Amino acid sequence: MNEQSVPRKRKYQLKRRAETQAETRRRIVEATVMFHSTVGPARTRVTDICREAGVQRATYYRHFPDELSLFMECRALAGAENPLPDPNACATVADPVRRLRSGLRAAYAYYGQHEQQMAAIIRDSEVMPAGATYFRFQDQLRDVLAAAWKARGSRQVRILAACGHAADFQAWRSLARKQGLSDREVIDAMVALVKAAAGRA
Repeated sequence: MNEQSVPRKRKYQLKRRAETQAETRRRIVEATVMFHSTVGPARTRVTDICREAGVQRATYYRHFPDELSLFMECRALAGAENPLPDPNACATVADPVRRLRSGLRAAYAYYGQHEQQMAAIIRDSEVMPAGATYFRFQDQLRDVLAAAWKARGSRQVRILAACGHAADFQAWRSLARKQGLSDREVIDAMVALVKAAAGRA
């Protein structure tokens, strides 16, 4: 046998093995994201993930020996497949009411499209390290919306709180689902709330 073919074959085998491991890891992450998005992280069982991904428990734990590393990859995959709106997209709108409406329209459209997933993950965030991406988005949107009012002191605190409530997924869900308002009606209600906080009729 040609001596040069040995290292070449070895390189091919290592490359193939790495590709197989990456594919296995991807299946585990995709299965986990699917369960997190439907039943929620707290109700997702390793047994179910292994069955969906077609792997043994030993393989699962070899790839993800701790829960946090799996959560990080799941977060990255979910973010790539269903990215949240850019909370800064409305920052170029100077008028505070128009900025508020623009930012909430984008947020509520996303909330409506991903309601089941967001509800399950946010619910389980009380007992597991889940939902950080959603909470960070809501906080960033709140800050962008409130900044347009250029307020200070106690007025700024009230506006920030009202904008935070307007950006909150659970607040939207309460009005849109439990009370049956359309997104436009929810936005109108939130605009009225923020204007009242700002001292504008």
